Amino acid sequence: MKILTSVFLLILILNSFLSAQQKYYFYAANWNLENLFDTVDDPKTRDEEFTPEGKKDWTQARLNKKLYNLSRVIRYMNDVRGPDLLGVEEVEHAALLKELIYTYFCDKNYGLVYFESPDFRGIDVGLIYNKDKFTVIESKSHKVNIGENRTTRLILEAKLRHYKSGEEFYVFVNHWPSRRGGEKKSESKRMAAAQVLKDRLTEINKTEPGANVIIIGDFNDVPKNASVKKILNAQKFTCGDSLTAPAGEMFNLTYKIFDEGKGTYLYKQNWNMLDQMIISQTLADGKGIDYICNTIEIVKPEFIQTKRGKYKGAIFPTYGGWKYLGGFSDHYPIGAKFIIQSENELKNEKSGKN
Repeated sequence: MKILTSVFLLILILNSFLSAQQKYYFYAANWNLENLFDTVDDPKTRDEEFTPEGKKDWTQARLNKKLYNLSRVIRYMNDVRGPDLLGVEEVEHAALLKELIYTYFCDKNYGLVYFESPDFRGIDVGLIYNKDKFTVIESKSHKVNIGENRTTRLILEAKLRHYKSGEEFYVFVNHWPSRRGGEKKSESKRMAAAQVLKDRLTEINKTEPGANVIIIGDFNDVPKNASVKKILNAQKFTCGDSLTAPAGEMFNLTYKIFDEGKGTYLYKQNWNMLDQMIISQTLADGKGIDYICNTIEIVKPEFIQTKRGKYKGAIFPTYGGWKYLGGFSDHYPIGAKFIIQSENELKNEKSGKN
């Protein structure tokens, strides 16, 4: 009996030790899905071209092909395991993302955070998340006024908790105003969006100093533009930078890719890094949740790339002007890996037990 009791106690201790040593991983991504519309005319928005009777002859068959194509790329992410967090832009309704999740990812336990925005075209942002890893504590949206009593896409905010570690973090999904009319002429609209986000980050920093934050989206600006670099104060990130960074500092993981001349969107033969991922200093400080250095990537498998012509190397889109091509999107996705370490594990590492 004493032997059995000793064995039982040993198993409990071993399980406790292994639990303390457990590392948890997740993959966060973002993708502008390029006009993911249903086929029904919504009288409240300008979506007429994306109907069977519209200029783009948008039929149910074409929509089904689009959803299938998107699912192929999403499954490819994270070493063919699919993302744990995926911010998306240019979606007309939550029902479309639910159809994507339930039809093409029935083997996954994906959930959705989504708010209908006041955008005149009816396109919104959303957040798909792995319910096996995360629970949503709260979610909300933030309105962006761009002048003349006009608003643009909402900024989505979600606070999540990791099931096993208990670690919490904020995710913000953005789709800032386009450069329609010219970069300089439209700049004030993106500055307005940046300021709304900055104000919210300031609020969080006051009530929760040291909060973990991941900001993703299509910013329609590049990392060096004032909206991103000055208002958000999202600086270039190099491994180890966070050790000397002040509290509240934000790091742009995609700045390095931008500096290398790469991008997610090809415009007039120039690559633009419009799709970005920005993290708080606390996600690179060696505690709790951390970005895994040098894992930020543009997701571009061979099967989605244009193989010839002047757009060679660009992602193969759904449309080329008015011509239906049956592709994927006009933006490449981005993604990065993160690790979560428990407090017990961190204590062991500092004491030299690991």
